[in-house]
Amino acid sequence: MYPSTRLRRTRQADWSRRLVQEKTLTVNDLIWSVVVSDTADPVEPVAAMPGVERLSMKALATAAKDAEMLGIPAIALFPHIDPSKKDDEGSEALNPDGLIPQAIKTIKDAAPNVGVICDVALDPFTTHGHDGLLDGDYIANDATVEMLVGQALLQAEAGCDVVAPSDMMDGRIGVIREALESHGHHNTMILSYAAKYASGFYGPYREAIGSAAALKGDKKTYQMDPANAAEALREVELDIAEGADMVMVKPGLPYLDIVHALTENFAVPVYAFQVSGEYAMIQAAAQNGWIDGERVMLESLMSFKRAGASGIISYFAPRAARALGA
Repeated sequence: MYPSTRLRRTRQADWSRRLVQEKTLTVNDLIWSVVVSDTADPVEPVAAMPGVERLSMKALATAAKDAEMLGIPAIALFPHIDPSKKDDEGSEALNPDGLIPQAIKTIKDAAPNVGVICDVALDPFTTHGHDGLLDGDYIANDATVEMLVGQALLQAEAGCDVVAPSDMMDGRIGVIREALESHGHHNTMILSYAAKYASGFYGPYREAIGSAAALKGDKKTYQMDPANAAEALREVELDIAEGADMVMVKPGLPYLDIVHALTENFAVPVYAFQVSGEYAMIQAAAQNGWIDGERVMLESLMSFKRAGASGIISYFAPRAARALGA
């Protein structure tokens, strides 16, 4: 009891604060979320995400080299394609000469030691902006899974290290794992977006990939209800059983309780996605002088580590790496 116990004793100096720090954030915790484009020349700013640009292949090569120099372990790729290439089925997702296979090769040529994580979903490729195939107004689960298998195989064959299904279709992890194994991609990892919520925080991303104007309706029939936590445990348990190597919670900051629950209940790496809306809010507040942008950026990233996350996908990754002294 006070005065024998004074918790401020260990806070009084930098050296003692560092000694008793419970969690540590390093560059090894960062995955850089990058939007690549077949129309950017060489870069194209995303208005809703100050500081984020759609990258051409030339700009992506430079970014990959920057990531390698900074020690960022991996880049997560997200495509922005010419609207003329979109259709109702998202068939461009299966083009072996398409944007993502080109981007994988660009990164591997420029920075072979940087891991490549590829989004497995159809929303950047469909005219309707949904993650799957439409059957009337409903997203057809099993038909979508067939497309996702082809997309994941294409990415693996192009040299992707981690396929990351973000679609939230039932059963897709098991079918993708089986397909990877049967085609000899034994070492290709699966990062499942196992707990992806139907969130309002995705708006700026949809502008970045060009699906915002196209999206018809919402995604509540396949993404999770923000009110649900126990359901996330069920989703993760199923995906691990089906062969996921790692799991994702998306969005990040509003769902730290989910990150913590998953790390407490499952012995697999759990990642958090600091999504576009989270990034945009911090940037907007910082630009208006309402917050210290760098301090809040690092504090937000640390919150994921405190919750138990193994790593964080973030648009802040290169900036955070520099701030951390990489």
